[in-house]
Amino acid sequence: MKVAGIIFAVAALAAGQNVDSNMLRHPPADAWLTYHGDYSGERHSRLAQITPENVARLKEVWRFSTGETQAIKASPILVDGILYITTPDHLWAVDARTGQQLWQYQHPKNDAFHIGHRGAAVYRDTVYLTTPDCHLIAFNAKTGAKKWDAVVADSRKGYWSSNAPLVVGNHVLVGVSGDFDNVPGQLNSFDADSGKRQWTFYSTGGKDSNSGGTSFSGGATGGQMWTTGTYDPDLNLVFVGTGNPTPVLNGSVRPGDNPWTCSIVALNPDTGKLVWGFQVSPHDTHDWDANEVPVLVDADFNGQPRKMLMQASRNGYFFVLDRTNGKSLLTAPFATVNWAKGIDATGRPIPNEAKEPKRDGVLVAPDESGGTNFRPPSFDPATGLFVVSAHDAYGIYFFKPEHGSYGWAGADYGVTGKSFLRAIDYRTGKIVWEHAIGNGAGTAGVLTTDSGLTFSGDNHTSVMALRTSDGETLWHEDIGHVQNAPITFELDGKQYFVAAGGGALYAFGVK
Repeated sequence: MKVAGIIFAVAALAAGQNVDSNMLRHPPADAWLTYHGDYSGERHSRLAQITPENVARLKEVWRFSTGETQAIKASPILVDGILYITTPDHLWAVDARTGQQLWQYQHPKNDAFHIGHRGAAVYRDTVYLTTPDCHLIAFNAKTGAKKWDAVVADSRKGYWSSNAPLVVGNHVLVGVSGDFDNVPGQLNSFDADSGKRQWTFYSTGGKDSNSGGTSFSGGATGGQMWTTGTYDPDLNLVFVGTGNPTPVLNGSVRPGDNPWTCSIVALNPDTGKLVWGFQVSPHDTHDWDANEVPVLVDADFNGQPRKMLMQASRNGYFFVLDRTNGKSLLTAPFATVNWAKGIDATGRPIPNEAKEPKRDGVLVAPDESGGTNFRPPSFDPATGLFVVSAHDAYGIYFFKPEHGSYGWAGADYGVTGKSFLRAIDYRTGKIVWEHAIGNGAGTAGVLTTDSGLTFSGDNHTSVMALRTSDGETLWHEDIGHVQNAPITFELDGKQYFVAAGGGALYAFGVK
């Protein structure tokens, strides 16, 4: 471990706030306490100092370079004027006013999959980090000193970890990834103080698990939970999206729907027990994880107040559920799709057998990267618009018996694709506006604000601000390829906007 600038860090945090459950539930303006900013996953800020009228005056205040080749794909965490930023195997504490490094941690080299990293988590005086080789490590936020180190899963079996933990009460919730091996999907809860494992929920397999699925999901494994979930404190439910089944493209060896893969599951955070599940892609054979953010919205639907869950899923469909029971309220496509025959009575798309991977190939939309993917959306309460980075694309899917029944078990090739920011009216599923961001799949997440701004990035090197009501570009800046979700916060009476381009973090303010 490498720790630097400890004296400065202690001085900066000495009079800091204690991040308790109430603060996580109601984050102040000078904090960004979870991967999504708050428990809802809306990624919407109530700040309004940066407006459509002055956003063109945004100028760089500082930048912080990690010096690493890995791009920043994490959302920074902010507390007490300190930003915590991650890449695989690395954690930095950075002064949010100056961009100066306070301390850093570097995890020992390992052979796990280093695809990217989504960020850290904070609780009380502790910062939590997951590592590619499936460790969950707790640090003293003031000094960077390690408190404990827990093993989440066995990386030698094909698991890896890239997600930002979610803290609910005294539970630190951590999922894992693992597409290349036939391993059961799991979400784990650890004691925030000691690092002791509290429970494990298995989406597939796991004879002694808390899984609510059928035994071994009809022969499927997978269903990994690699994106940070959301939480409703009133219902005391955690909502998590699950990944695709394995073997990925060979559906014949795992008959049936394969619950709970490609699903949204609601869990009791105190026990890990399944309360309800909704499967967005039954018997998936195209690698369409449902790990996209389950966004929690309280608003009217068809004239009635509802506690809703919304997801723009990788399979190209937008779902609105009643999150108290998992029942469907609306299902509508938001990207090009040709794989479903229709929508069943429960709101689930009905797979078309003609679009299963074949020896000679079959043309399917979306392609393997999906109608959207890891990049988080945002929900603007004032307009009722759900803004998501969408991808219209076709892919050719192949399967041959010799591909077997392990891991990927097939092949897919993208043909063409274009990306857009799309604003969906949650009440109807209709696209209100779209803003082209380039060829290929997008990588930047979305942030909206009370002043009527939408922030994101294009597929080139620009971070940008659009008007939320109609998608018109109001500001853009070349910072390098944006692969994270921007954040905003207020310090000393000034609103900052922070985004990452490549391996650098940029802070902007109105001048």
